[in-house]
Amino acid sequence: MVKVTVCGASGGIGQPLSTLLKQSNLISHLALYDIVNAHGVAADLSHIDTSSKVTGHVGPLELEEAIRDADIVVIPAGVPRKPGMSRDDLFKINAGIVRDLAVAAANYAPNALICIISNPVNSNVPIVSEVFKKYNVYDPRKILLLEASPRHVNVPVVGGHSGVTIIPLVSQVPGTENLTDQEIETLTRRIQFAGDEVVKAKNGAGSATLSMAYAGARFTLNLIESVFHGVNRIECAYVNLQADPQGAQSVRRIADEEIEYFSVPIEFGRNGVQRILPIGKISKYEYKLLKSAVPELKSNIVKGVSFITDDSKL
Repeated sequence: MVKVTVCGASGGIGQPLSTLLKQSNLISHLALYDIVNAHGVAADLSHIDTSSKVTGHVGPLELEEAIRDADIVVIPAGVPRKPGMSRDDLFKINAGIVRDLAVAAANYAPNALICIISNPVNSNVPIVSEVFKKYNVYDPRKILLLEASPRHVNVPVVGGHSGVTIIPLVSQVPGTENLTDQEIETLTRRIQFAGDEVVKAKNGAGSATLSMAYAGARFTLNLIESVFHGVNRIECAYVNLQADPQGAQSVRRIADEEIEYFSVPIEFGRNGVQRILPIGKISKYEYKLLKSAVPELKSNIVKGVSFITDDSKL
């Protein structure tokens, strides 16, 4: 029996994400929460002929029921990025939303695995972590950001989740040794700023919601298989490196001895993060990207931590 709660289930990512999760028989209870329309989304999805129960929950008064005893809480809640909007602008709006959901999870599902999609992720993962610390239920193995790769071409993505903090290890993909330096740089930049490309293409009508919904569903289902069914899955995810201090040593030696959060290859187990795996061999160009990313990533982390430590509401 696995209960998955989607917070922000009526949004641009939440609806297709919930649809994809409803198709899986790995989930016994799919709880959909949002401040509007979650009842309607739940009623609609209940007609999909899989065995999982679907419930809808709207507003703060129904948040406890949605989250209580969840095994996994997926958070795509928040406003999407629009043209001209920086991740700092997003932070001002989404940080409070993520904080409130984290408080509910700490109270009603303290043992749940928390999967965060809401931007800016580099700051939002520390926000959730700090909330769980305040409620004395923090486990760094269970709070993470998902990363995803195309099915047949596995490009490990390390570092963070915005602009230059995104470091695709293209050199680890067989065949890319035939690319020129210019082609590698162009491909890397396109991966780093793929979200901006979608925002621009949608001309103000949205951001990368459908692809993120697919990534969220894929990651959640792989997590269920790893944690509840013992299937060996390895994914890249943005986590507190204290989730596996020993495994993190090799990452810190390459990146920065003081870095607290980083996207790394992870082997999952019953308690969430079971083992942080080595980043592996990287090119000189990727090493340069990594060193350039660390200062901004550290700034993002401090921003998230400070939002909670300076918060008089908690």
